[in-house]
Amino acid sequence: MSYKDTVEVLNAIRGLKLEEAKRLLEDVIAMRKPVPYKVHNGKVGHKRGMGPGRYPVKAAKAVLKVLQNAEANAEYKGLDVTKLWVVHAAAHKGPKIRSYMPRAFGRATPWFEQLVHVEIGLEERA
Repeated sequence: MSYKDTVEVLNAIRGLKLEEAKRLLEDVIAMRKPVPYKVHNGKVGHKRGMGPGRYPVKAAKAVLKVLQNAEANAEYKGLDVTKLWVVHAAAHKGPKIRSYMPRAFGRATPWFEQLVHVEIGLEERA
């Protein structure tokens, strides 16, 4: 998934209740609600009432999986799932998978894939 899209998705869910964050990600996957782009917003079209925004479906699906995993971990630890808040959500660049695509006349085009490390922290609040 795209590192820049992942950063914007995590910025959108940071500080939300767990249920609200999951609902937002499901709306993005269904393309009902766009994610506001605040950092990586060059040449991004504007959406009604929010400015630059997009529907990063692939990043939203992956972040939703991580969020559900964090919810299961919290439930296993004995925390109340209805009182969980997303207090930490960060993306870091992982290693690049480097490969090359052969082209005509003995040339080659680089075909690099940037991996992303995602961190999510939940906290139980009263």
